[in-house]
Amino acid sequence: MDAAALNRLLAALVAMRDGNFRRRLTVSGDGVLTEIAAVFNEVADRNLHLTGELARVRRVVGREGKLTERLETGACEGSWAAAIDASNELVDDLARPVSEVGRVLSAVADGDLEQRMELRSHTADETVRPLRGEFLKVARTVNNLVDQLSAFTEQVTRVAVEVGTEGKLGGQAQVRGMSGSWKDLTDSVNTMAYRLTAQVRDIALVTTAVAKGDLSRKVTVHVAGEMLQLKNTVNTMVDQLSSFSSEVTRVAREVGTEGELGGQATVPGVAGVWKDLTDSVNTMAGNLTSQVRVSPR
Repeated sequence: MDAAALNRLLAALVAMRDGNFRRRLTVSGDGVLTEIAAVFNEVADRNLHLTGELARVRRVVGREGKLTERLETGACEGSWAAAIDASNELVDDLARPVSEVGRVLSAVADGDLEQRMELRSHTADETVRPLRGEFLKVARTVNNLVDQLSAFTEQVTRVAVEVGTEGKLGGQAQVRGMSGSWKDLTDSVNTMAYRLTAQVRDIALVTTAVAKGDLSRKVTVHVAGEMLQLKNTVNTMVDQLSSFSSEVTRVAREVGTEGELGGQATVPGVAGVWKDLTDSVNTMAGNLTSQVRVSPR
């Protein structure tokens, strides 16, 4: 055999071993060495095609995010084709959970909390395989997230309807397993509902007492903002009613029981109907005083 041709073949094989698939053999004439060179070049072509496709799909899928891209088989067959099919199946296996995560999270972003990730994978040949390892962990994490959001939304909605629409005070959101910001949000909703309940019940207690003629109660719950204005308004009303009642009772007792004429009810700060009532009582007392004092003895 041609020693020079064998040396070229050896150098090309070493290059291929070291990952250089661009080296080609050129052997003129006929014979075994020419056939060997042709086969070597085909092997190099197929290696180059495989590595080129792997690099292309890695760029398109991994960097550009196009999860539908796959390796092209080309002229490969046998184990070459099997390697490309295995690579495509690997991309399928990696892309499928990512697509599922994206589907569920997109639904959550649109306010749909009914979607869940399947814990099984459906392959292109209709084979169904359960998820394992990190894939299963991701799927369970996403589903747990959606479950917690769903439970949180349901409970907050329930408390809001009970307190804000149905007037059922005292409701509290009960969401198990919450932590971090979700627990903080749940606690905030419950604190709001609790404080609103305490404020409304205290105001209701005072106004109920007023309706029953008990003017000794005041709103004492700690409030701020508009609730503070309401608290002050109710307490001012109770003070005015108490002062009005006290003054009218005093004038009635002085005139009707003790016979002390000339008394007048003095209720500072009253207006509207309360002022009209005070003026009416004072007018009645004044008229009665005048009538009695000018009557013949």
